Amino acid sequence: MSMLTGAVLLASTVLGSGTVRAAPLTSSPSPPTASASASSPSPGVPAEFGGDWHDPLTAAPPVTKPHTRSCRVTLAEAQFRDFTPYRGSYVPPDGCGDHWSKVVLRLDGKVRGRQFDRLGHVQVGGVEIFRTSTPEPSPDGIEWSVEKDVTRYSATFRSAQDVEMLIGNVVDDTYTGVIDVKVTLTFYAGEAAGVPDRVLTLDRGPQGTTLTTPRNSERVVAEVYATGSGGGCEEYWYLTVPSAAPYSCRAGDGPYREVQVEVDGRPAGIAAPFPTVWTGGLGNPFLWYVVPGPRAFDIKPIEYDLTPFAGLFNDGRAHRVEVSVVGVPEGQSGWSTPVDVLVWQDPGKAVVGGGLLAHDAGELTDSATYTPGAEHRVDTTGGHRLTVAGYLDTSHGRVRTTVTRTLANTSAHRWTDGESVDGLDASWTDDESVTVDGRRTSLTTRISRTYTMNGTTTLGADDRLRTVLTLGDRADAVTRRDGRLVSWSRLDDTYAGDATFIVGVPRDQRHAVGTTSERYRSYGPDGCYDRRLATAQGVLTENRRRC
Repeated sequence: MSMLTGAVLLASTVLGSGTVRAAPLTSSPSPPTASASASSPSPGVPAEFGGDWHDPLTAAPPVTKPHTRSCRVTLAEAQFRDFTPYRGSYVPPDGCGDHWSKVVLRLDGKVRGRQFDRLGHVQVGGVEIFRTSTPEPSPDGIEWSVEKDVTRYSATFRSAQDVEMLIGNVVDDTYTGVIDVKVTLTFYAGEAAGVPDRVLTLDRGPQGTTLTTPRNSERVVAEVYATGSGGGCEEYWYLTVPSAAPYSCRAGDGPYREVQVEVDGRPAGIAAPFPTVWTGGLGNPFLWYVVPGPRAFDIKPIEYDLTPFAGLFNDGRAHRVEVSVVGVPEGQSGWSTPVDVLVWQDPGKAVVGGGLLAHDAGELTDSATYTPGAEHRVDTTGGHRLTVAGYLDTSHGRVRTTVTRTLANTSAHRWTDGESVDGLDASWTDDESVTVDGRRTSLTTRISRTYTMNGTTTLGADDRLRTVLTLGDRADAVTRRDGRLVSWSRLDDTYAGDATFIVGVPRDQRHAVGTTSERYRSYGPDGCYDRRLATAQGVLTENRRRC
């Protein structure tokens, strides 16, 4: 255990910070634009954190809702004190039909006292429809809410189903926060275009996990809710170093991770995991009390277009589908990878034949170089490329689908002896191209994703711990039909934080200060969304919309 992690752990465990699952941040030091430890408070902003703060919120846009008749169903209402899941039942709504223009999930939560951040999920009929994490509370209590468009799971919602929800928690004399949540679905009357006909889960048996699809499947997309968690080093996989380096989180060859899907033993999809930082992350809870990092409340699944394999799936047999996280040392746990499979069927044929045309799994590169010194350093470069093509003889002719995905990761991790200074400058790119060639037309969609993390944690001689951090979640998407632009979108979600407190002392002696901000911008043919949040010492100082 590093000196920095040990200090934060001691303060958390003995004195009741909400952050026991702390690991040092790694990144190349970069001076903040505004120092939380030196800036003057604005009017109405206290000089330091008190015992309460603004309820958590994010800059992400709310789900747009149609102006149609709606019906609401409660999926779960529970108080989580331990690791006992809530189990209930779902019945389709009465009065809104069995097809909907939109289905919106909403979680409303509250917690007070002292508690860790916790991971949670909601499953309906075994289908994972939502994965989330929780904020850490103030002594007086906080409330928060999350919305998600879950229209794509409409096929599951059309019949009665079992419901399971779990937010694993521990409540005792020290950690007193009971997590109280209510989850609802609101159904809006109408018809949504392009909704999958079936939503499947993998079957588990002696041969592993398998998938059996309808024999007329013409599009197959897998969703993987991949999360590194559990409090060990895989929660901070982007900070791990090769086993030869003197660092508290050593894991095999270093920090390169790749979430890979295999069909019958061959790679069928590759993706870069998003470097989520939970609300107890990086040893400094004052970064996350009001504004969480990107995706922390709404954990997005990784999508894999498996349509090139649809001809194989359509033979009516069970095919082995497995998910693995490349880079995790053998036998080490820490990743959860539940899978949903979305299937679109050909209404004009009972059986759609086809086959695989091309499969090119390039060589995976993963180099992590350790350089010792007064400032230790690990430089990592990794990447992979996969191209798969297949065809289907549908009721509207032969259709060929080609999927290409290219991954790249670079990071520079620097730290001093004892990890009292610990910094990371890292980026991940995940570029995907899907081309569908039919008898008369060709449609190509290209998505370029970029994730970034840059920050430094420093523990000074005065036991003041300071973390300066920026996180980025960006994506550009373009769709062309026969070479002509038909749609485009751009997303830029950026978080920045700078927080300082004294470790190893009671809560009222920490003299914590911190500024955080998030700016979420999205653009497309229908307009733009631009919202910026800013906080100081737990007070919301800016909530501005520019579009």
